[in-house]
Amino acid sequence: MKQSDEQGLPLAGIRVLEFSHMVMGPTCGMILADLGAEVIKIEPPGGDKTRHMLGVGIGFFRTFNRNKKSVVLDIQTEEGRAAAAELAEQCDVMIENFRPGLMQKFDLDYKTLAEKNPRLIYVTHKGFLPGPYEHRLALDEVVQMMAGLSYMTGPVGQPLRAGTSVNDIMGGMFGAIGVLAALRERDHTGRGQEIQSALFENCVFLSAQHMQQYAMTGEAPPPMPARAQAWSIYDIFALAEGEQLFIGAVSDKQFVALCNVLGHPELIGRPEYADNTLRVAARPTMLQELGQILSQMSVAELAPKLEAAGVPYAPIVRPDQLIEDPHLKASGGLVPMQVEDGSTAPVVLLPLTMNGRRPGVRRPLPSAGEHNAEILSRLRSTV
Repeated sequence: MKQSDEQGLPLAGIRVLEFSHMVMGPTCGMILADLGAEVIKIEPPGGDKTRHMLGVGIGFFRTFNRNKKSVVLDIQTEEGRAAAAELAEQCDVMIENFRPGLMQKFDLDYKTLAEKNPRLIYVTHKGFLPGPYEHRLALDEVVQMMAGLSYMTGPVGQPLRAGTSVNDIMGGMFGAIGVLAALRERDHTGRGQEIQSALFENCVFLSAQHMQQYAMTGEAPPPMPARAQAWSIYDIFALAEGEQLFIGAVSDKQFVALCNVLGHPELIGRPEYADNTLRVAARPTMLQELGQILSQMSVAELAPKLEAAGVPYAPIVRPDQLIEDPHLKASGGLVPMQVEDGSTAPVVLLPLTMNGRRPGVRRPLPSAGEHNAEILSRLRSTV
């Protein structure tokens, strides 16, 4: 999708001011930008520190800051604060994800800004919603430990965080959902509002089904690796040449299909494998038997047969391998974006279609302060 397509997007004409870094706030801004909003990202002198992160954070800036404009402002100065406040007067939405109290210190909090712009929708991304924990600092890993996710993910006695920033990304998503609802409400009331989204509450939402399980049964759910399996075949199997394959045969029909794919139809007639309940009871023996059969096979050999037979399966894929995933490429979910040095890098688009198209990349990744002249020239104050 090119820049000229912006007017055909649902948030065309909406102006967003983004004060954020890392993942949570930038995710909210990126979603709104992808949907057509003009998103102005405010960066400190020297640029957002996320631009220069290494290790697991090296991809943060490219992933969550597309389709935005960049303005460098020093809100530590009176001139910078004045410019930021004037920009907020001209915007429909403001996003921030800094520590509690920081924006109030700079007179950039919702109450102050709404006095001059009552139509402003102000999205705050924090660690916790108001309550006893609200002044605590949080990280994705902190709330995963606090909210049951790490306990449910790891083996017994070995809590394990999820392998990506699930709560930061969800926090940005819920912030964007709040914006969409607030824009709709503003159409009726003429007024904006403050929206809060928080890491801890996101993670509790992820754990809600397990909380309800306890409420209904009186029994604390065990971690996922130790759960009582409801299906007889729902496992990762070791194949030839060190490959691994997940297979989930969750019905009698799928069990029959799997046995035929494996070339062992005699398993179908075994009395102890007659239905799922009996197969669950015989699970250790059955999995050992299937494991021996599968250890002689390859993913390339099995995958097309399992797909044709309607048996759920999945090879174990690393993120780097997804760059060449044929489905992502063919469905338009992975597209090139021009980055700071003029080269291009593949980026993953929002996981949705609208009228059969994917909201895409409309502009190159901005360099720090690239749009200062364009944006600040509209202001009364000078910076």
